[in-house]
Amino acid sequence: MPTFIVTANYTEAGIKALMGGAKGRRAAIAKIVEAAGGKLKDMYMTTGSHDVLTICEMPDGTDGMAVNMVIAASGVASNLQTIRAWTPEEFEKVAAKAGKIAASYSPPGH
Repeated sequence: MPTFIVTANYTEAGIKALMGGAKGRRAAIAKIVEAAGGKLKDMYMTTGSHDVLTICEMPDGTDGMAVNMVIAASGVASNLQTIRAWTPEEFEKVAAKAGKIAASYSPPGH
């Protein structure tokens, strides 16, 4: 299954809820990811421009977007961003395909 990295920020309501009890967040996220057909590989609370980072395997991007919609609609998180990730071995296939199709592209002005 493809791997997706999802980052998010807590809303004010989300922060208040966490202050009342942050226990069990990994299990809650794993449950919704599994309901969408995926697997939560890892989850981190982070500093910087995002508050949360998850690494999930999902059947495809539409499943990940459905999870993001449910979480965003709850009002506890915003700015959910989904990034498709490839292992170095998977990326070798992407690069090989790019090499095969490169001759078919004409950049502007050429």
